[in-house]
Amino acid sequence: MDGGLDLGGLLGGFSLYTILLAVLFGLVGFAAFRYGRKNGEPRPLLLGIALMAYGYFVTNAWVSLAIGSALTLALFFPR
Repeated sequence: MDGGLDLGGLLGGFSLYTILLAVLFGLVGFAAFRYGRKNGEPRPLLLGIALMAYGYFVTNAWVSLAIGSALTLALFFPR
């Protein structure tokens, strides 16, 4: 044991950018969730849950950016 800190094992395969994107889109998702719950609208409620949850399953920063952007854009476009 070399006594150093192993960040690869600590982050579990997630890059710093992926974590920052997950936090950013998680905050957007939390706001959408609160809005949907307060107004009784299921679409922003479900999109908010999706925005908060997907970051736990995606380890690539570009894929995370694409999914988060698509879900965020879906909040602002009507059906």
